[in-house]
Amino acid sequence: MNGDPLFPNDWHDDPWDDVAYVDENSLAVEPPALEDFRGPLRLVVTVLVATILLLGAVGWWVVHALNPSGEPSAAVNFTVNEGDTVGAVASRLEDLNIIGNATLFRWYVSTKGGITLVPGYYSLRPKDNAGKIIESLSTPPAQTFISVTFPEGMTLAQMADRLAQKMSFMQAADFITAANDPSVVAELRPQGVTSLEGLLFPDTYQISGDDNESRVVARLVGMMERVSRQVDLTTGAKLRGYSPYEILIIASLIEREAKVSGDRAKIAQVIYNRLAKKMTLDIDASVMYGQDPALSWSQMKDNDTPYNLYLNKGLPPTPIANPGKASILAALSPAGAPTSSDEACVGLAKGTKCEYLYYVLADTAGRHVFATTYDQHLANVQKAKDAGILP
Repeated sequence: MNGDPLFPNDWHDDPWDDVAYVDENSLAVEPPALEDFRGPLRLVVTVLVATILLLGAVGWWVVHALNPSGEPSAAVNFTVNEGDTVGAVASRLEDLNIIGNATLFRWYVSTKGGITLVPGYYSLRPKDNAGKIIESLSTPPAQTFISVTFPEGMTLAQMADRLAQKMSFMQAADFITAANDPSVVAELRPQGVTSLEGLLFPDTYQISGDDNESRVVARLVGMMERVSRQVDLTTGAKLRGYSPYEILIIASLIEREAKVSGDRAKIAQVIYNRLAKKMTLDIDASVMYGQDPALSWSQMKDNDTPYNLYLNKGLPPTPIANPGKASILAALSPAGAPTSSDEACVGLAKGTKCEYLYYVLADTAGRHVFATTYDQHLANVQKAKDAGILP
């Protein structure tokens, strides 16, 4: 066989020539090249997963930072100053806890195309979403309004406090200063009177973010003058023999005394009847005007101020509050003489003229009972005390 050309002399056996030499385990072995990449592949996958988780966490934080959970807090006033940048505004917003993160807010503003900041006052809600805060800051103050309601019967000082409460960038003291400025044009203010008490019409006003105390005072004065023209105050006052300013004084007394609308005209008639008889008006609300509220009623009543209508006859020197339209109309159109069936006429001695001269609280709703004689009045006072209406 060695000489056979089919079997050369240099032939040798290989392990795979015999199946018995094949290792079964070798069939499952991965190629050496794949084994070499297993470690780096695991690292890449780990980094990729970690990056995805990190980006997800950052995204969650950004979304929640820009959209805080829960309801925003009550609106506060925020000032944008001349020359402010978005960065300066963002820092102050963070300092005031209106936003949570100034850097994130600046970034978000940039994604929205920026903000053109106009100096003035803005109403912002702390912890509101960033989009709404940007929207508010993008609205010029002259186009931003806050409703402020001044109820009928408020004094000038009470109006000042209400304005400062609603518009935090305004000061009560500055409102009072403006309302006592003799240079303010007020058609209804007589010569020599400095205060605008009684000349500021109580109503609901839309006050803008670029308003100031003097402009608010001027608007309230202008509205009172407008209402006075509507009711023809000048003609009505002349018919009653009083000046328009005196009618406003009477209207202010009615405003502070009347608790229900049906009593206004009757209280007006009491005032006119007592003035005609040269009686003191004995109006408690006037006595209290301008006095220290910590004083007792007896102490107030003993103080001889120009507003103490138990000690001084006639009208007080100024209105004691700012009256509404209903009280002005009552001052112009008092109730007149009562009918014979009126409670003020019951039990009168024959020949006694029935007229409204006294009144006192009659029930918890604030209704008053009226009387002609002092004895009637004392009986009404005792009924009120017995019912717990009066102390």
